[in-house]
Amino acid sequence: MSAEARLALTLQQQNQLAAAAGIRLRLERRGDRLNLRGPLPCRKGGAQLRIQRLSLGCAADPAGLQQAQQLLLQVHQQLEQGRFDWQHWRGTAAPRDGAGQQCGQQSCSPLRTELERFEQSFFNDPRRRRNPAGSRTTWTSAYLPYLRRLGRLAESQGAELSPQLLVQVLESYELASRSRQQCTTALAALAAHCGLELPSDWSERGAGYGLHRAQYRQLPSDQQILKLQGLIPNPRWRLIYGLMATYGLRNHEAFFCDLSALAPGGDRVIRVLPTSKTGEHQVWPFQPAWVDHFDLQALAAGGDALPQVSTDLRRTTLQQVGRRVAEQFRRYNLPITPYDLRHAWAVRTIHIGLPDTVAARMMGHSVAIHTRTYHHWITRRDQQQAVDAALARLEPRPVLAS
Repeated sequence: MSAEARLALTLQQQNQLAAAAGIRLRLERRGDRLNLRGPLPCRKGGAQLRIQRLSLGCAADPAGLQQAQQLLLQVHQQLEQGRFDWQHWRGTAAPRDGAGQQCGQQSCSPLRTELERFEQSFFNDPRRRRNPAGSRTTWTSAYLPYLRRLGRLAESQGAELSPQLLVQVLESYELASRSRQQCTTALAALAAHCGLELPSDWSERGAGYGLHRAQYRQLPSDQQILKLQGLIPNPRWRLIYGLMATYGLRNHEAFFCDLSALAPGGDRVIRVLPTSKTGEHQVWPFQPAWVDHFDLQALAAGGDALPQVSTDLRRTTLQQVGRRVAEQFRRYNLPITPYDLRHAWAVRTIHIGLPDTVAARMMGHSVAIHTRTYHHWITRRDQQQAVDAALARLEPRPVLAS
């Protein structure tokens, strides 16, 4: 195979990988240069995206293709974060920073280069390519915030990527917080990618996240949940509220479910679709009577009964869909958050004795996360069961006649 043919094949494969990762940008060859083509903001301003070309200044050769791939990810990241600016891409092979200095492949810091390679490796993982929408949401919410802080800290100190720097980033988050726990996971993945050896107590440093510490609150009772539905005037959003309360769904999952089992005569076991954050899983209702109370049968026929929220993952993300739900809760001045409904569902299953492995599977997360998050209630349940068993073994004492 000639060098030209190999380059064309590699270019085609890279574009296929980008498409599988949910990236709408493509690389194309024009003469002896590689360009980027895809939906970009109007050059004259405005939020509307149009199919346009962006000159990357990369040679049409293997080295240029590698550089172009990194630049494509930079553009994609800027678009996702809403900070793409045509002024940063004026005829250069890379964006310009605030000082007007070019930051191309040769002049980018080693840390930035490593982070770009890590991002590319993340999206090229075959397991993640099976669920590109979920992967984009995971990257944006569970990795990017902590990598940004890492970059800012490294820049302020003039430091290079090292285990010591990663520890500094981790320690910058509050003890026993959700952010600290997620930072532990994100930086551990980065360290594994870069071949860095983390401290032996890394997991212990980041552990401790649990609902009873990190976001302890008085979760709404079942009676409160039923009463709060009356504060929602829109019948479509009332259905979303009832669906989340009954099935413990994440915000976005309410729009990515097969609800056909809610039809009369159905088993009422809904299926969260593979396009969701953690993939396909089935969920049973707790309380079962709430299916009728919230009139969830109206959802069985399809999505017409749901609010008009865009779910086309070619134009939106799971995170943006979930944000719409949180916005509506605030709009209706509900004194709880959407995740309070999810946490209340989980605690409800604990109190009725559903095995943790089963509940965790229904919630679409691991048993370890389930146990850590709901440790307070699980411990109380297990202790109560032990006490009940001990009391049952006690022999009744004979009553002495007076």
